[in-house]
Amino acid sequence: MRPVDPRSEARLAVEREPGSPLAWILLAEAELDAGDAAAGETASRRALALLPGHPEALARLGRAQWMQGRHQDAAESLGTAAKRAPGHPGIAVWLAHVLEDIGQPEQAADQYARAHRLAPEEPQLAAYLLAWRRKLCDWRDLDALSTQVRDAVRHGQSAVEPFAFLSEDSTAAEQLACARLRAAGIARAVRPLPPPPPEPRAADARKALRVGFLSNGFGAHPTGLLTVALFEALASQPAIAVHLFALNADDGSAIRQRLKSATRLHDVAGRSHTGVARVIRDAQIDVLFDLRGWGGGGRPEVLAMRPAPLQVNWLAYPGTSGAPWIDVVLADRFVLPPSLAHGFSERVDYLPRCFQPSDTSRALAAPPGRAECGLPAPGTGVVFCCFNNSYKLNPASMRRAWAVLAGVPDSVLWLLSGPGRADQRLRDAAAAAGVAPSRLVFMPKQPHDRYLARLQHADLFLDTNPYNAHTTASDALWAGCPVLTRPGETFAARVAGSLNHHLGMPQMNVATDDQFIQRAIELGRDPALLQAARGALRERRRTAGVFDMDGFAADFAAAVLAMAEQHGTA
Repeated sequence: MRPVDPRSEARLAVEREPGSPLAWILLAEAELDAGDAAAGETASRRALALLPGHPEALARLGRAQWMQGRHQDAAESLGTAAKRAPGHPGIAVWLAHVLEDIGQPEQAADQYARAHRLAPEEPQLAAYLLAWRRKLCDWRDLDALSTQVRDAVRHGQSAVEPFAFLSEDSTAAEQLACARLRAAGIARAVRPLPPPPPEPRAADARKALRVGFLSNGFGAHPTGLLTVALFEALASQPAIAVHLFALNADDGSAIRQRLKSATRLHDVAGRSHTGVARVIRDAQIDVLFDLRGWGGGGRPEVLAMRPAPLQVNWLAYPGTSGAPWIDVVLADRFVLPPSLAHGFSERVDYLPRCFQPSDTSRALAAPPGRAECGLPAPGTGVVFCCFNNSYKLNPASMRRAWAVLAGVPDSVLWLLSGPGRADQRLRDAAAAAGVAPSRLVFMPKQPHDRYLARLQHADLFLDTNPYNAHTTASDALWAGCPVLTRPGETFAARVAGSLNHHLGMPQMNVATDDQFIQRAIELGRDPALLQAARGALRERRRTAGVFDMDGFAADFAAAVLAMAEQHGTA
């Protein structure tokens, strides 16, 4: 039985009762759920014309403005809606989302907390609050919130966001359950496109396989930074033709220009889910890679419409999709060993090298002076670093870091500055652990080239669990900074370990937290040992296949052709 199209039903309701504000509000909701922000705004304004100031209509208007990138307008609409309906947890959540985007992180936290107070038994609200407190390094009630969310997933009670769930100490089986719950809700609401007509083709005709990539990161974004050199190398692989479907507008960056030059780039920003799916279908894509998955800004609804016959999860989302519309996950045997395949809904296909590419065309500029970065002078103190996003800096990972600092006198820990009062909270946590807060140095976010230049001052990268460094690990290794990590039992916990493994540096992968602390202290106390590790990285970076994008392109093309042939789409 095909799912009912909510937009069609809502449009019929408006035709029957054009004077009903509720009918227009429900239509606005249906249009927004379909990804059509402009139509959702029109319906919201019709509702407000009939019933000025209605909080539900204002909330839909704010959501439409947010989807169109008009975040300040959205904050005003949702702020008014929240004042008119102070007991509405859903409006508080949407207001919190917008406050994140306009740079008011602490106020966003207040709104998430208010939503949770209004409906404390609702796991999805607990998950929103938990994820945002992790970002702010606000560790109050973390265990209780995490337990509530994990219990809800375990018992199938609520579809929480799988991306945020990766930060919990969950098993691969729990992550699969979380993803399946989320996918099931989309599957119930989305109607697949009708099957395409058979393509007329002579029996002996040979053509390049059309391979598409869907992402909101085609620009100066981690996805663009990781893939651009690979796409450039794939241009010399005649067996495949690369098409990019960019959900994000052109950001004017050099990365975006390189992507446009190396591929056929389709700008689908602002289109509805169906509109994006039809562009992909019209391009006659044989294999479609989802380069966002359950990460923010993705469009799983587009993939659920089945615009391509073979659809693949790769690179951007470090876990299973749990979705019936994703057929294959592309990985390597370290990051996703066969023993963990039971935690994935997809068939697992393997690359012979680390699954994560990198931009090997990046030049390393001369770094600014150490004093300008707030670091100790050369020879006066070891610089440990961790430039992972703040939500990965959980209490357990930071306890390891405090122990390392305690064991290496005069050392510092260099971190990426977080949102709101996150930096101060980390300083307070260090002080509570007996570490002088002054030994924490924070780097404000920098343009990528400046960030890479500064990375050359770091002596050793201290990774986090259960969510590793991914792009940041590649950045550190490219800049010559070894990465110490403890591989875990989920994909997200094994990415840095995969990079080390394929670089031929297994000594940087340890089995326990105690070994992590011991190895970091050994390296920090022994300059010769640390320099040997850095020298080994320089050599392995040159000779191992991790940073060989021509080789990666050949392996990638072979893997895609093999999966297409196995699926019958080649």
